Amino acid sequence: MLKINVAVLLAVIIVVRLRRRTQARSRNDEKLTVLIVLVFGILVAPTSFGQGVLDVVQQITAGISDSSR
Repeated sequence: MLKINVAVLLAVIIVVRLRRRTQARSRNDEKLTVLIVLVFGILVAPTSFGQGVLDVVQQITAGISDSSR
């Protein structure tokens, strides 16, 4: 039986949708893309990869906030 990881499938869909020209997108198409990206983020967040990305973003934001003081 073939197993498909939903997060990987959504990543492929996101890449395909974002490669299209901006002028060819309707508002509903853009809303659907945002919804797909949000679901992808929810699926990836609890994984070790998601935690690594969160750590990197936290370090960057901490560095930016420290440099502004």
